[in-house]
Amino acid sequence: MKKLINTADSVVEDALNGMVAAHPSLRLRDRVVYRAEGPRRGKVGVVSGGGSGHEPLHAGFVGHGMLDAACPGEIFTSPVPDQIMEATQAVDGGAGVLHIIKNYTGDVLNFEMAAELVEDVEVASVLVDDDVAVQDSLYTAGRRGTGATLFVEKIAGALAEEGAPLAEVAAVAREVDERSRSFGIALTSCTTPAAGKPLFDLPETDVELGIGIHGEPGRARVPMRPARELAALAAEAVHGDLPLRDDVLVMVNGMGGTPLMELYVVFAEVAAFVRGKGARVTRSLVGNYVTSLDMQGFSLSVCRLDDRLTRLWDAPVETPALRWGR
Repeated sequence: MKKLINTADSVVEDALNGMVAAHPSLRLRDRVVYRAEGPRRGKVGVVSGGGSGHEPLHAGFVGHGMLDAACPGEIFTSPVPDQIMEATQAVDGGAGVLHIIKNYTGDVLNFEMAAELVEDVEVASVLVDDDVAVQDSLYTAGRRGTGATLFVEKIAGALAEEGAPLAEVAAVAREVDERSRSFGIALTSCTTPAAGKPLFDLPETDVELGIGIHGEPGRARVPMRPARELAALAAEAVHGDLPLRDDVLVMVNGMGGTPLMELYVVFAEVAAFVRGKGARVTRSLVGNYVTSLDMQGFSLSVCRLDDRLTRLWDAPVETPALRWGR
């Protein structure tokens, strides 16, 4: 295994220290990443988090228009309740705090525990469960939370920035989740620093359909095929669960080890598929946003937009990994 790390035990802490050193808009305290300017009075605080290894999710989305704080756990491991409690209390500006939680059992339990234990802060929680690949897995009850987490964080964060009350921010977050679906395909496994070898065996001739972001198995293993066919498999899975129509936001997300050239190849095929269904790609993202360490492959996430959600998506954002409009 060749990785640019010091030790497997220190890699998360070292990476977080590097992130805040590179971005003066961030602060790190007790394994929580915050906005440097602190909470704004009267604004709903927005907190998310989960296992490390999915960078830039979540800490890379801390900043104006998105998250107020992110709680990174160890690699592919949920943050602990103490982290989440500290973040919740620290970002409260008197208007309450929204927890955005990917549907993984550890994340759900630890965020729920933190919400119950935190004092003098009103907390609302939204579960992201956009992955159509599998209904239940070793890690979840129900669908997994994957790429649409970014959509929820961006749109809910924009509404919170406008000063909307907690109930309204939580409601728009749930609406985005309901309007979003995702599906991922792996060309290779990923390698965690602690394991030092791939998490699962995947022959050079095969791909895994419906992979999870922690290297969980998908719904099927099939022979490798052209990008056009793989893009169609992912798009059909999404369309079959949430029919594509009208205006849609499309993200072709790299899993960490896929060149941008290949992601654009996939996006072209997805865009053609969407047009073929009579829908319109009016907003898009292509790149590494919700990764699985060094895995090669991609995930497709789609959100059905309306005028309000489009306006909130377009609202200014300034984070290490996503920025426009300022």
